[in-house]
Amino acid sequence: MSTHRQSSTAVRGAVAALSLFAASAYTQTTANTPGQPARNDAPIGQFEIVGNSMVSAQQMFLGTEDKVYIIDKTEANPQKVNGHPAWASEFSVSQKGGRTMDIVTNTFCAGGSALGNGTWLNVGGNMAVTTGGATADNQNTGGQPYEDPDGAKSIRLLKPCDDGNCQWAMQQPMTTRRWYPTLETLEDGSVIILGGCQWGGFVNDANQNNPTWEIWPPKDNDAPVNSDILQNSLPANLFPLTWLLPSGKLFVNSNWKTSFLDYKNKQETPIDDMIEAVRVYPASGGTAMLPLTPANGYTATILFCGGNDLQPDKWTTDWDIAQYKASTSCVNISPDVKTSYNQDDPLPEGRSMGNLILLPNGKVLCLNGAETGVAGYGPQDWAVGESYADNAILTPVIYDPNAPAGSRWSREGLTASTIPRMYHSSATLLPDGSVLVSGSNPHADYTVQGVKFPTEYRVEYFYPSYYNERRPQPQGLLKQLSYGGPYFNVSLTHDDLAGDVNNIKNTEVILLRTGFSTHTMNMGQRFLQLNSTYTGNADGSGVLHVSQVPPNPALFAPGPALLFVVVNGVPSVGVQVMVGSGQIGEQPTNAAVALPDANIIAAGNNGASSGSSAQGNQGHNTSAAGGLRDSLTARSALFVSGLLSLTVLASLL
Repeated sequence: MSTHRQSSTAVRGAVAALSLFAASAYTQTTANTPGQPARNDAPIGQFEIVGNSMVSAQQMFLGTEDKVYIIDKTEANPQKVNGHPAWASEFSVSQKGGRTMDIVTNTFCAGGSALGNGTWLNVGGNMAVTTGGATADNQNTGGQPYEDPDGAKSIRLLKPCDDGNCQWAMQQPMTTRRWYPTLETLEDGSVIILGGCQWGGFVNDANQNNPTWEIWPPKDNDAPVNSDILQNSLPANLFPLTWLLPSGKLFVNSNWKTSFLDYKNKQETPIDDMIEAVRVYPASGGTAMLPLTPANGYTATILFCGGNDLQPDKWTTDWDIAQYKASTSCVNISPDVKTSYNQDDPLPEGRSMGNLILLPNGKVLCLNGAETGVAGYGPQDWAVGESYADNAILTPVIYDPNAPAGSRWSREGLTASTIPRMYHSSATLLPDGSVLVSGSNPHADYTVQGVKFPTEYRVEYFYPSYYNERRPQPQGLLKQLSYGGPYFNVSLTHDDLAGDVNNIKNTEVILLRTGFSTHTMNMGQRFLQLNSTYTGNADGSGVLHVSQVPPNPALFAPGPALLFVVVNGVPSVGVQVMVGSGQIGEQPTNAAVALPDANIIAAGNNGASSGSSAQGNQGHNTSAAGGLRDSLTARSALFVSGLLSLTVLASLL
């Protein structure tokens, strides 16, 4: 039998199988094709003041592609809602303004995260207060002038919207008080709530410690579970730093101590202590899990930068902590591989309260914070106004995890902000790849006169280096991603690939959850590169063959996220997608379908492959039969993505 006849027989068999495969592919709904940002003349590497947050942005998260939700504590903000000062708002990214929202009970230093069904959860807070943050006489009603009740047991839910009609809703309260709790979304889309204290103060103490964790929604009426690490890491154990690991265990860092938490079996295992500096509040180092990629085997590595080296007996307010130098130290740990910390490139200056924001190009933006002092405020005569920190750092710096050791931090092309972002600042990535920055309020109540660091409402956008570039406009992105199962195909035009089909070799599909930003953390922030191969076409266009999320929900918990296609470091505008079933509960998983080999069809070679290959593939046969097979791969990809009909495909055989 001739080579051509053998190939034709194989091709016809493939068409039959392909038609069955396509039936499942067509049931998947595609997202709208992302366009270009609203402008291409942004001040690159700079901050731009764009609007007013209406309430000070102590807590903040991206809820839809256009709406950022902001939460403050109970205080005398000038903006009103329902006859009282507003303590929450909705900010439109496109309109650079928005509306105030009513949020009930004092949300001061609450935690938050997204549930697996797309609803956002805000948990805990502090006692009811009056003017100046003084404790209210009536904790049930709050009393004058704010009449906002005690929030320490509160559960608040929001389903984000774009029509202006969504509101925060109260749920059955917790059985225990939590001020400064940490939240992390789990594999089934529920959320674990860890730690906190009962009544407040600069740091925690044994008389008010809440060294427990619980899961929401609660299961089988489970009571809060005691935690050894939270019991034994006083006084700096508030907002314990917590990540769900690919192994399914939780990594927990509190003060100098670190543990694994096997929440399913309610067991903790201590591992090596943190080195060089405390990273949790109020030392408030910047933290982020670095990108999970096929190249690193989806190994979780967590980066910690800044904070300070105070020992437990030094967390007092009888000395001038505002002038104590923050640490330059950065360390990392890959806890599923090795349970000890490693030194990383240090920051260019010490920094407390610096946010680490994951960018879609895989780099990490560090911004906000101060060179001396810690998070917190109080009436001491050494405080800067009321701030426990001084010497604001206005210039950001970018970390490149792929750069050689010794050259990972860079300020090239970056310009300082004009706004100090001190205690109670926040930041979040936006779908267009810019970063929204707001907040700063180291005061017990609204204070704008006669202080170095006033209550801040100005909103800034920061524009990374890629912002003004022509963005890819991928077609075929899915609205909902599964854990394993059939791959999907994303088409890119000649222009999307910047005029060179070979750029498809350096194209990635990125899933990024921006997280819940508060107190230097972005709870739940995570970056995962989907596995992919490609077919580059002779006309300069191309198709990406993209795997679903790996069939392990612990890698990337279910819920909303942004999906980007990044060509040579330039991201598309992100589209919001749902990861998983869209429901809270055990997530279905399936084996990942193998991807086609990567190839580029050379112009004028009758569809023959150029022989290029992608990670994980074995190269390509460039014989006539191999070329026909690779040509089929490209056309099959177009068929599955809806760009080529089965009739036309069959006619090509």
